[in-house]
Amino acid sequence: MRWSQAFIPTLRDDPADAEAVSHRLLVRGGYIRQLMAGAYSLLPLAVRVRTKVGTIIREEMDRIGAQEFLLPTMHPGELWKAAGRWDTMGDIMFRLKDRRDADVVLSITHEEVFASLATEMSSYRDLPQIWYHIQTKYRDEPRPKGGLLRTREFTMKDSYTFDIDEAGLDAGFDKNHDAYRRIFDRLGLDALDVTASSGAMGGSVSIEFVVKSDAGEDLIAHCPACGYRANVERATSRLDPVDDEEGPAAPEEFATPGVRTIQHLVDDYDTPADRQIKTMVYMLDGELALLLVRGDHNLVEQKLMDGTGAVAVRPAHADEVREALGALPGSLGAVGVTDLTVYADPALEGRRNMTTGANRDDYHYRGVDVARDITVSKWLDLRGVAAGEACPECGEPLEVFKAIEVGHIFKLGRVFAEAFGAEVLDEAGEARTIIMGSYGIGLERNMAAIVEAHHDDAGIIWPVNVAPYEVVLTVLR
Repeated sequence: MRWSQAFIPTLRDDPADAEAVSHRLLVRGGYIRQLMAGAYSLLPLAVRVRTKVGTIIREEMDRIGAQEFLLPTMHPGELWKAAGRWDTMGDIMFRLKDRRDADVVLSITHEEVFASLATEMSSYRDLPQIWYHIQTKYRDEPRPKGGLLRTREFTMKDSYTFDIDEAGLDAGFDKNHDAYRRIFDRLGLDALDVTASSGAMGGSVSIEFVVKSDAGEDLIAHCPACGYRANVERATSRLDPVDDEEGPAAPEEFATPGVRTIQHLVDDYDTPADRQIKTMVYMLDGELALLLVRGDHNLVEQKLMDGTGAVAVRPAHADEVREALGALPGSLGAVGVTDLTVYADPALEGRRNMTTGANRDDYHYRGVDVARDITVSKWLDLRGVAAGEACPECGEPLEVFKAIEVGHIFKLGRVFAEAFGAEVLDEAGEARTIIMGSYGIGLERNMAAIVEAHHDDAGIIWPVNVAPYEVVLTVLR
């Protein structure tokens, strides 16, 4: 390619809305242009980089015996209804009607399609299988940002393993884990594998590959001493034991005019946050529930979803809270509540002489004994881990840092195979439901992560494996 003929529309100034380094440099360097929120045109330089990223991925997938497919990205709604995800995906899925008034969706992912194709296998001799594709996916992100880091249209390598039993799934999972390690090494990314939540995809064992970066939206808890690491959506920590003093024989109500926050009680009523019970009201699949955490802890919604199995999760509206408890947020508590499900974080178990809302505006209770005064329906890990807390494995202090997710692998199990009747006959002639694993890498997201990891004040420093051009020859005279 001659430089004089290359289309590389560089810019002098940063785009006004660019926060991430990769967003700024990819726009200024003439790699991408925004068409609308969450949708970017990839210009010739970016196409060359993405092609090299895709080639590395293909080579490593082929190395473990995977076979490539090309699948529709527009799916019949019935497929998603059969798998039970038509309703659970909510507004994040693009839906439309065709001219025959049939439901159609733009693919977020392809578990349904691959599982339906797996029904054409009939014998254990057909297994194991590893199938993959690299295609466009769509997600109606409510807050697309960060350039290529969070978009509404993006390219994914999705792959799936199909086995007859858990031992086969374990072997396939390990193969893909090793392939991912090689992929990220070749891309020039120092990717860490961390324990994670499977989220809306379901499944059991879940591992994210992440790259440490201030542009990341994931928070990772890591122990430098023993190597423990997990997304805060799954991370735990040890808490120091608390020896509460004996409280009154029953909760004592006291006036707290205008108090609406944990900090207000700390400042004006000399009540430490770790001696308060924070009460939140949530709607879980259409049912109200109370969530209790210690006053200095934060709720992690993904832990709530994973622990309850709820899909449609949101904070309750003010009118719903008032109708259920008789007060508004800031004065809420679970003392005496028996008609709602109460989920409490284990950090509150056995605590005494605590302070919480009295379910009467501008009033609180002190002297609350959790075991005596609150009917807990289920103890559930709900809290976010903070830096400096003790590692659950070795007890040393944890660090928490931001990271970009560049890959995700998890064991799906049999839920999709069961939905579509994907079975094979085993050696004894008995029907066995296929067990699946799922493995994803976003191509454009990895391009952005590479830029985040490899740049200086002058611009992008591409690793040679993915550089759009390896050599530039310039005639100086």
